[in-house]
Amino acid sequence: MRLTRAGEYGVRCILFLAGNGQGKVVGRVEIAKAMDIPEQFLGKIAQQLARSGFIEIIQGAKGGYRLLLSPDKLTLLDVVEAVTGEIFLNDCVMRPESCFRSPGCSIHRVWENARKQLRETLREATFAKMLEEETCLFPSISSALSEENKIKEEFF
Repeated sequence: MRLTRAGEYGVRCILFLAGNGQGKVVGRVEIAKAMDIPEQFLGKIAQQLARSGFIEIIQGAKGGYRLLLSPDKLTLLDVVEAVTGEIFLNDCVMRPESCFRSPGCSIHRVWENARKQLRETLREATFAKMLEEETCLFPSISSALSEENKIKEEFF
């Protein structure tokens, strides 16, 4: 299984919004640049994330995207499946009727078990947990956000 670009970009978008804080409006251009997501593609992905109830799309000059759920309630599984659909590793798991061997097939059971384990791993990975440590998607998000807060405290 390989995560689609849309799934990857959905995760990056939510990670950035979570790092900026639940409820804060962040501009599409800012997210696109920071997370290396093509702007037009981000717009399409944001619509899927909004339909799933994860973000709100704010129109206008001060518009952007707002995270609606707490990062500790939102998981990688939620976001990936919102953007790409339910995870299946092959056709016989997705549509058992497509293979007459599925009911008694040992390979089918292995695929189904692997699917369950993958989904459980992604379900356990909340965005709050990912923000607690460095991440490959945005290595300096924790330090960048804390640095930004320090700067704000100095000037305000």
